[in-house]
Amino acid sequence: MRFDHSTTIQAAPERVWEVFSDVERWPDWTPTVDSVERLDAGRIHVGARTRIRQPKLPVAVWEVTELKEGEYFEWVSKAPGIKTTGGHRVIGTPQGTVATATIIQEGLLGWLFGRLYAKLTKNYIATETTKLKEICESRQSAG
Repeated sequence: MRFDHSTTIQAAPERVWEVFSDVERWPDWTPTVDSVERLDAGRIHVGARTRIRQPKLPVAVWEVTELKEGEYFEWVSKAPGIKTTGGHRVIGTPQGTVATATIIQEGLLGWLFGRLYAKLTKNYIATETTKLKEICESRQSAG
């Protein structure tokens, strides 16, 4: 199953990327993340691992599998029978910066997990992009 949510943000792509890719600070601006623990040092990079606690979901360790600095990062979390991929994309357009969050559930149990958690997943990624918009636009006006 695949879930996507996009929003247009009135802030520079660099600003949106700075916030979206700083995963350690996610609990500061989105209620969908309780805690983040980086399992390595420095900015995100391919191979970087992060443990995330979210309300109503099992604790998950995510590993960055793709990164295009300033534009996109993807990470994967695996559990028995389930592979979850999370995508985070930032694209500058004449109308503003479009930020997209994606969740893809795969594997023998991925379809079941995806169906059982579909409403929650849709709500979480919509909340995350909405809160990203709020924090980036407020920082933009303050900066």
